[in-house]
Amino acid sequence: MVKHYYNFKIKKNHKGSIILIGNFDGLHLGHQKLFRLAQLYKKKYNLKVGVINFDPMPKMFFNSSIKNFRLSNINQKIKLLRELKVDFVITKKFDKSFSKTKALNFIKNILNKKLNSKFIFVSNNFRFGNKREGDVNLLIKNEKTYNYKVVKPKPLIKDKKIVSSSLIRGMLENGFLKKSNKLLNRNWTIEGIVQKGRQVGKKIGFPTCNIDIKDYVLAKPGVYAVKVLRKNNSKYLKGIANLGYRPTFNQKKILLEVHLFNFSGNLYNKLLTVEFLKFIRKEKKFNNVNKLRAQIKRDLNIARKTK
Repeated sequence: MVKHYYNFKIKKNHKGSIILIGNFDGLHLGHQKLFRLAQLYKKKYNLKVGVINFDPMPKMFFNSSIKNFRLSNINQKIKLLRELKVDFVITKKFDKSFSKTKALNFIKNILNKKLNSKFIFVSNNFRFGNKREGDVNLLIKNEKTYNYKVVKPKPLIKDKKIVSSSLIRGMLENGFLKKSNKLLNRNWTIEGIVQKGRQVGKKIGFPTCNIDIKDYVLAKPGVYAVKVLRKNNSKYLKGIANLGYRPTFNQKKILLEVHLFNFSGNLYNKLLTVEFLKFIRKEKKFNNVNKLRAQIKRDLNIARKTK
């Protein structure tokens, strides 16, 4: 069980640990490599492994115009960190007050006094402190003073590119779902509550579950083959999803609509986990509902065959 803290007041048995710092958005292959290395240190030095991450992500905090950015939400991140055998996670609220923390104070008061960190894992481009004044070199400079060791593994390279959350966001935005899933080492997933919509899908014969994607990254608008999990249910339901603005009906807000195969029931206000399996086609505007209905039937045939 992963202990989840929302501040730096951690239990005694979690002090003196290996600490990994970062957003870890999506927990992709590059992150997974880092956590595997941390597990080797854990075994070698008999220490716990902890993670410091921030909510909202600093980039979103400093730029309020960034709305759709996340690859994963906090709940998904905790679940993935549990699979990576982390002992505890600190999710620090990133607000105006915390953003003004001096870099040296972060090292002295948090990493040393409150956490008593023994190893600090960071990426080479890690920045911290007021106005991003702190960097890896500052952490290394203070190693002896505060009795810790910095570990900054080389980034993971795939197809001559550094595997990063930014790279995966770009792939999703351009419709390269298969490549994105490969770098995530799993299917990209959106988690959300089913809301009552305008019943448009039901009226044309394809009832859908409407999900607000909140601040998830906006993958390329279009039609996707998906599989869906309901909360407290381990059985997947196959389906088809439209992510976009429904141009045929002049929808203004981005929405995820999921049509489930061989399912009948009320899912309003239920939490669904939607896994994206295949990008079928981009979103387009149809001249009339009959043409839309005919296209949906073709899309359904593709989605049903997708594994």
